[in-house]
Amino acid sequence: MSKVIGYASGVFDLFHIGHLNLLRHAKARCDYLIAGVLTDEAASHKGHAPVVPLHERLEIVQAMDCVDEAIVDSTLEKMEAWEKVGFHRLFKGDDWKGTPRGAQWEHDFAAVGVEVVYLPYTMHVSSTTLRQIIQVLNAEVRT
Repeated sequence: MSKVIGYASGVFDLFHIGHLNLLRHAKARCDYLIAGVLTDEAASHKGHAPVVPLHERLEIVQAMDCVDEAIVDSTLEKMEAWEKVGFHRLFKGDDWKGTPRGAQWEHDFAAVGVEVVYLPYTMHVSSTTLRQIIQVLNAEVRT
């Protein structure tokens, strides 16, 4: 039997336990995990640029024992990533389950034999929340 290749992508800005949980859970469900680290341009859907530069985010993700390979991902279009990487499982947080985009992934990937696997989203932390906390703390320091 051939290796099951998994793919998990994200911005991975202000790396936190939610990122680690996603990558660990993904690795437990495949033989070889590729993590796609989104470029600043691809991450623009967040409404702000990442704090940590791409080359540093890539290095942090690659350093994780649960990640076999980290690559630069320049698109939010997962089919483009599949064409580039050729993975068997796409890993996403379960906050995407039941959304129009999640349904589209399931439809598109079923046609090429790729399984979309939803992993538990770590509710209490996100890079957006961390960014907001930092902004509040910076404002308090200035006053």
